[in-house]
Amino acid sequence: MSHAVARLRAERLARSVKPFIARGSRAPRCPNCRVIFSHCLCALRPQVPTSAGMCLIMYDVEPLKPSNTGWLIADLVTDTSAFGWSRTEVDPALLALLADPQWQPYVVFPGEFVAPERVVTQVLPVAGKRPLFILLDATWPEARKMFRKSPYLTHLPVLSLQPEQLSRYRLRRSKRDDHLCTSEVAALCLELAGEQHASEVLDAYLEVFTTHYLNAKNYLPLDLEDAAHQRLRALCAPLAN
Repeated sequence: MSHAVARLRAERLARSVKPFIARGSRAPRCPNCRVIFSHCLCALRPQVPTSAGMCLIMYDVEPLKPSNTGWLIADLVTDTSAFGWSRTEVDPALLALLADPQWQPYVVFPGEFVAPERVVTQVLPVAGKRPLFILLDATWPEARKMFRKSPYLTHLPVLSLQPEQLSRYRLRRSKRDDHLCTSEVAALCLELAGEQHASEVLDAYLEVFTTHYLNAKNYLPLDLEDAAHQRLRALCAPLAN
């Protein structure tokens, strides 16, 4: 696995003073999908051409968590970058990405916490630029801290999402039902950018990942012909032709 989140995970592991053990399971996991080997979903990994890019700024151990869904975004969207967050330092590569003229960056964050003049609710075409969605990959309290203490983001427009449905994510729940997991946020961003097919594939991939993860956790067999798997296969069929 060579995508940005995998590389960030490897860097974070190299700095760990002790092994990271996910809660609830000590069974060996596939290094490429983070699910135990009996429920591996590597063969189902989709990849969809997109004009939009994703920039994940990840809080501390977030890349190490097997339930993290930023990994799914990097699986699917080729132009995904991932950076660890620090209050006192910023990766020069992140600053270079934000300044790259090919991109129009948007910080994805609830508009209720932002000055109104920074808030946008649509992704409008900008000549010669592609949308770059900056996602703060963390728990909600951590994400608020990251947003407040990252001055290099303060000049960028803030994309405030207005999802019409509550989160279906079942691995780690927020105390607020209107908080979405990172992969769900990315799918909504892709939809706003006109990448409808990529949005649907990412949503389907999240559902399949969730099924594999929870079945593995609960020692349940997989049904590869259930609705989630059939939907993902149907969406990916045009990509294979």
